[in-house]
Amino acid sequence: MAANQWLEGALRGFRRRRMRRFERTFALTEATRVLDVGGTPLNWSLASVRPRLTLLNMPRAQERAEAAARWVAGDGRRLPFADQSFDIVFSNSVIEHVGTPEDQRAFAREVARVGVHYWVQTPNRWFPVELHLLTPFLHYLPRRWQAVLARRLTVWEMVARPRPDQRTYYIEHYLKDIRLLDARAVRSLFPGARLIRERFLGMTKSLIAVR
Repeated sequence: MAANQWLEGALRGFRRRRMRRFERTFALTEATRVLDVGGTPLNWSLASVRPRLTLLNMPRAQERAEAAARWVAGDGRRLPFADQSFDIVFSNSVIEHVGTPEDQRAFAREVARVGVHYWVQTPNRWFPVELHLLTPFLHYLPRRWQAVLARRLTVWEMVARPRPDQRTYYIEHYLKDIRLLDARAVRSLFPGARLIRERFLGMTKSLIAVR
């Protein structure tokens, strides 16, 4: 099995278990109104229940959305919905992509405003393998050192074998926009939320804020 196929299979397994936990946490039904901020159909193909789903993402993601789901172009920092329009706002590995600390605070406020409940997952900053570039300990280094190393070689590009333009876009996005969070930061962004820790080999791989 090729390395990228193994990785895709492993990630799919993690996501399937996460979706099952999400379903149990909220007793999800086909009548539950769910907004997935920054989502694509992949996670919902792994769910055993299909709720009344709305996907909100950037315009370039529309081609990946299923016709069975409502799709809305939008920005998670400024959601185009009234207060508590959805039973649950769901977000999987998005908040670390939105940019500055203020951008992340705006994202968190909008999630809490629009949803009666929410489920916001993000990779744990202190897990030794950063799951975007897959390069152990890279994200612990000062940003200028990360830039030097990431532009030369990462585990991600060895596994994914991207085209040159894809490689440049992805690495520059990582360096410019991605801001990883730890448990303290997640609690600050989502006061009063329950914090779920997803573990791998005894270490916290991901953090989930749940209300």
